Amino acid sequence: MFRPISRRRSVRRPISMAVQCRTQSGLRDTGEVSDISEGGCRVRMRGIFFRVGARVVLKADGMEGLSGVVRWIRGDLSGVEFDRPIYGPVVDHLASIHRAGLPRQRA
Repeated sequence: MFRPISRRRSVRRPISMAVQCRTQSGLRDTGEVSDISEGGCRVRMRGIFFRVGARVVLKADGMEGLSGVVRWIRGDLSGVEFDRPIYGPVVDHLASIHRAGLPRQRA
């Protein structure tokens, strides 16, 4: 039986999490992660714009930096694939404390 191929390996969870970002070239900015999964996230930056293939490090308060590669761009939104997957319960925890629609925390 034929099954459609899904490109996404894990379910994305809606969140509203402030992050600091550093690019491989040394540019720094703040932004917001609006969804996250074990394998990546969607991020909106305030001032810098990425390009597909760019290496970035995203850091939220109280967490180590998450390094990855920009895989897609749509306007001011970018999709980042993490170099190493995040442990599932960590994604669940982030989704519970940074639920979308709640007041934002500043990075």
